[in-house]
Amino acid sequence: MRAVVQRVSSARVLVDGEITGSVGIGVCVLLGVSRTDSGKEAEWMADKIVNLRIFEDDEGKMNRSLLEVGGAMLAVSQFTLYGDCRKGRRPSFVDAAEPGHANEVYESFKRFASKSGVHVESGVFQAHMLVEIENDGPVTLVIDR
Repeated sequence: MRAVVQRVSSARVLVDGEITGSVGIGVCVLLGVSRTDSGKEAEWMADKIVNLRIFEDDEGKMNRSLLEVGGAMLAVSQFTLYGDCRKGRRPSFVDAAEPGHANEVYESFKRFASKSGVHVESGVFQAHMLVEIENDGPVTLVIDR
């Protein structure tokens, strides 16, 4: 499982001109699921992200988590995070999970994050989405499991 986590002041996803998910202060998570991922990885990743200390405390240090600041999460499925570009000019996606499996793990990730107390919004699995991200900092992290 691979996630690109961006601290945001706002983010939203549009599908066919309609907003399907929108958050204010929080994180936007672009989530890639590999062929070998399961609910175990989804739970680990959700816990890692909601507890990451990437928000500033009163002294301006990144010392507070998404849970501590009461932020929200915009979760967007992103199979292209498993694009292997080492050979040729076209990415290979052999490590990315098949759609049915990927959606199951993605939904598990959202459930685990939500169970932790974070409000979770999302895009639409396998849809063409426009993602608008107002990265705060900028703070962007890549997390692999």
